[in-house]
Amino acid sequence: MDSSALAATVLVNPEILGGIPCFAGTRVPVQALLDHLEKNATLDQFLEGFPSVTRQQAISYLELSKNHLLECVSS
Repeated sequence: MDSSALAATVLVNPEILGGIPCFAGTRVPVQALLDHLEKNATLDQFLEGFPSVTRQQAISYLELSKNHLLECVSS
C-alpha cells in the first residue's frame, strides 16, 4: 500500500475523534463514506453532506481500499 497516499488521505490521531480514522484535514470519519455508499448514496451526495472532504480524498480512499482488498485476496 502506498503509505504517502494513505497519509495524505487518512489521519488517525487520538486527539481527533478518539483516534477514529478520518479524512486528513477534517473531522469526517472515513466510515461515513462507506456508510453512505452502503445506503446507495452517490459520491456526490456524500460530498454535499461533508464539504470539508475533497473529491480527490474520497476517490483516493476508495482506490487505496480497493487495492488493499485485492492484495489481501490475491495472496
